[in-house]
Amino acid sequence: MHIFTTGGTIDKIYFDAQSEFQIGEPQISRLLHEANVNFSYRVTSLLKKDSLEIDDADRAIIKDAVHQCPEQHILITHGTDTMVQTAKAIGELQDKTLVLVGAMQPARIIASDAVYNIGFASAACQLLPAGVYIAMNGEIFRPNDVAKDRASMSFKKTSTHS
Repeated sequence: MHIFTTGGTIDKIYFDAQSEFQIGEPQISRLLHEANVNFSYRVTSLLKKDSLEIDDADRAIIKDAVHQCPEQHILITHGTDTMVQTAKAIGELQDKTLVLVGAMQPARIIASDAVYNIGFASAACQLLPAGVYIAMNGEIFRPNDVAKDRASMSFKKTSTHS
């Protein structure tokens, strides 16, 4: 599995009560090591940005990395605010399974959803057929059928397509 990191809440470090933050080092290697996973993976940091700062040029970098990647299974850690846009920009994949995942709370926080989300996404990436998916809140979504619901701090289906 090839894991690309782009920043987002999962890697944020907060400095004060007014939510000043910066994007820190990717946390996924630490989390997978602590989970004692047996599958092989490599991690490449593409960006260190809040997803609200990711633009079309950044999405082109992500898309190019995905298409150049020799691995069949790809996981992307990404901020939740624009994860859907990035998934749509990558487009359909016929020969690779790609799963985007993020967290509502930084991985450095004990009550973070990051550990669960990464475990769930890692399993999904290995089991799903080729295509582009989003794994959040214990569910798998297709990019055209999901939106972030800020009120519930979760992702919700937006249509009845499967």
